[in-house]
Amino acid sequence: QVQLVESGGDLVQAGGSLRLSCAASGSIDRLNAMGWYRQAPGKQRELVATITSLRDANYADSAKGRFTISRDTKNTVYLRMNSLRPEDTAVYYCNFKFLAVPSNVYWGQGTQVTVSS
Repeated sequence: QVQLVESGGDLVQAGGSLRLSCAASGSIDRLNAMGWYRQAPGKQRELVATITSLRDANYADSAKGRFTISRDTKNTVYLRMNSLRPEDTAVYYCNFKFLAVPSNVYWGQGTQVTVSS
C-alpha cells in the first residue's frame, strides 16, 4: 500500500507562483512514477506532469515552460508552478504507480489551487 500526502495549494494572483508537494510512503522501493494531475470544475482530470524514480519527466503542453516537476531522494515530488493563469485553477492530485504495474494507481486527496485574475 502507498500513501500520498499533498500540500501547497493556495489562492494566488495571476502571474504568481506556487510549489506543491506530495510525500509518498509505504513499500515503494521499486521503479515507479509520480505525477500531478488536475481537475477543474466540470472538466475531466488531466495530466500536468509526471516523473519517474529515474528522474525522467513528462509534461502536458499546458505546463511546458511554466511548471517544473522534481523529486527528492525521499520520494517527495514537487511541482513548481510559475506564471500562473486563472485557467490553472483546479484541484491538483498527486498520483503514484509502479512501472511494473501501471494499472494500479494510487491517488492523493487533492489540493486546491485558485488563481485570481
